[in-house]
Amino acid sequence: MWGVPYAFAFEPTTSCNLRCPQCPSGLRSFTRNTGMGDLALFKNLIDQQKDTLIWLTLYFQGEPYLNPDFLKMVAYAKSKKIFVSTSTNAHYLSPQMASSTIDSGLDRIIVSVDGASQATYEKYRVGGKIETVWTGLRNLTTAKKEQKSSIEIILQFIVFKHNEHELTLIKQIAHDLGVKLRLKTAQVYDEESSKELLPQNKKYRRYSTESLQTKTPNACWRMWHSAVSTWDGNIVPCCFDKDATHTLGNIEKLSLKDIWKSNKYQSFRKQIFKNRKNIDICKNCSEGSKVFL
Repeated sequence: MWGVPYAFAFEPTTSCNLRCPQCPSGLRSFTRNTGMGDLALFKNLIDQQKDTLIWLTLYFQGEPYLNPDFLKMVAYAKSKKIFVSTSTNAHYLSPQMASSTIDSGLDRIIVSVDGASQATYEKYRVGGKIETVWTGLRNLTTAKKEQKSSIEIILQFIVFKHNEHELTLIKQIAHDLGVKLRLKTAQVYDEESSKELLPQNKKYRRYSTESLQTKTPNACWRMWHSAVSTWDGNIVPCCFDKDATHTLGNIEKLSLKDIWKSNKYQSFRKQIFKNRKNIDICKNCSEGSKVFL
């Protein structure tokens, strides 16, 4: 390992206002510690990477806007000339918050909406209000236009069995709102959920069968270019390690560079080369598969 990560993700919080049934934040099912990311800890991480980091994802689990320092984190990373992206359920994008988001310098925002109507949306985004999402998006596009921002706004639609009939409608809605649309395949964890959630159209499935089989080559480019930090500074290999079961170090005890080049990290990389499908977080991962959208 010669270099250092040029892409990085930081988790502002594990908290979320919704109850999505396949999400550990929604299910409140974490076995790891939960909480809010500290601004000082975040700044320390950015200061360690400011000369080499190109891309920062300010999201892992949870709803970023629930952290009161979230936009301060964005602004600090932008002051170091780092590209910053996030993902949100758009329930907190009031006119003022939308304007503040633009002011922060955020480069990309992904708005997750898995339905074009309330009845469909709430089947997965439990507790959410579709009209709140549309209002938040309109507030954001208005602020973008008024402040002449280049922020990229993406409407993300996970294709499920219960919403695939709304694909034409969601495309029209994205067009009318003036935002990009990204269709995404669903990640599920058991065969019962696969039968309930996976769409009929296999084009929008990441699994080859309902037994959740994926193509798992003994390679993964993420291990050599990016890492993820939980809200409290635990470094994990990637975003599939939602419960931080493969913690490789903590940035309050070691520098990120030392963790990145540690024997523990190198040992994990070697496992990827030897038999990746036997690593629990890799079994359900379609990274590198042709069917991944």
